Parts: sequence; C-alpha cells; structure tokens
Amino acid sequence: MAEYTPETYGEQIADVYDEWYRHADPEPEAALLAELASGGRALELGIGTGRIALPLAAKGVEVHGIDSSPAIVAQMRTKPGGDAIPVTIGDMADVPADGAFALIFVVFNTFFMLTTQDAQLRCLRNVAAHLAPGGCFLLHAFVPDTSRIEKGEVVSVHEASVDLVRLDATIYDSMQQRLDTTQVRITEEGIRLSHAKLRYAFPPELDLMAKLAGLSLEARYASFGKQPFTSASAYAVSVYRA
Repeated sequence: MAEYTPETYGEQIADVYDEWYRHADPEPEAALLAELASGGRALELGIGTGRIALPLAAKGVEVHGIDSSPAIVAQMRTKPGGDAIPVTIGDMADVPADGAFALIFVVFNTFFMLTTQDAQLRCLRNVAAHLAPGGCFLLHAFVPDTSRIEKGEVVSVHEASVDLVRLDATIYDSMQQRLDTTQVRITEEGIRLSHAKLRYAFPPELDLMAKLAGLSLEARYASFGKQPFTSASAYAVSVYRA
C-alpha cells in the first residue's frame, strides 16, 4: 500500500479533477467570496486547479493560494489567468503566505483534509494571524451524517450509466472522527481509484476551535446563496472574524 501524504489526493486526481467536478457551478461561491473580500486580497487554502480562484480573480479580487500538490497547481497554470495567481506549495495548516488578507477561505471539505484536531487548530490560529483588521475567514464543509458514522462503513452509488459506474466506499472511525474514503470509477477503459483521509468536525467544534484561535462566528449558511442553516443542512458555510 502506498504511503498517504498531504499531497496524495491532489497528485492522484489532478488530471481528472475538472472533468469529474465540471457540473459544480463556481459562480455562487465566487460571488459570496468577492462580497466578503470587499476589494481586499484573498487567500485560498487548497487552491487546487483554480476552480474557485479563477472565477474570483475574474471579479477583480487579488487571489493568492496554498496547496500541497504541485501536480494539481500545474493544472491551474494551464488555464487562462492561471499563471497570474501566486501559489505557495506547502502545508495549509501553516498558512505559509506573506502579508495579511481581507479574506482567507477553504471550500469543498478541504479543511477536513487536515487529519488531526491539532492540525486544524494550528491552521485556524495561523489564519487569524494572517487576517487584516476587519478581515474574515470562510470555511465550507459537510455536516457529518451521524447515521453513516454509526454504521461505521458505507458504500454509496453516485452514478450508474451505460459507460460509467461511480461508487464511494467509506470507513468511519467515530472515536478519532476520522474517515477513509475511496472513490471508485469503473468504465470500459478500466477502474480508477482516488483515496482521501479526512478528520471531520461538527459545527459546534469548529466554532470552539475558531474561538480558541481568536475567531468568532459571524454567519453560517447552508449554501453560498445564503440559504438559512438548519439542523437538516448537509453543508455549512461558516464566516468567522477576528
């Protein structure tokens, strides 16, 4: 079994990420992020292929990025405007970026790729240290499904078509709040696997870690369109300020 390191996910999926997630519309995300940036600089943790960073930059926001995977950043560099975005290759928990930012953000569950509570708290403390006065931090992640966690393992079918079957196989460790998940794509050309390790947290724990880092919750939505967050929401878009 190959060793799993912080850059593993991005290196595995770099060449197909945009194809696999082509149906995800970045416009609502970019619109809210531009609003929060208020004309200041923005920093994305886990910038990837620039799925959000490029549309945000197109709105006139100066965007910087951090990612652990050189391969996935290389994909962004092939896109129009991709060469203009400064990116640091490194551990996002350390927030290895220069200067202060009006907005720091992490989307699409990427924060949970920090696989220990210590790493997540270190990230939040470093985020707080890099926020300009009045700046904010946006964190977008799924709300853990307790029914899945209680089962301990889940295999779900996301697509079954003439030429593609897509499955997710996930194992949960409720004591460590960890999950190991492998996406399985079966086509006539063969089988492709992409694996990820995550450390999930419920919104109250995120708020407590943020508070310990000197950040306070300003708003929480169920979507980037500011849909109200409820106990039934599957995702949380949390906005914190120093």
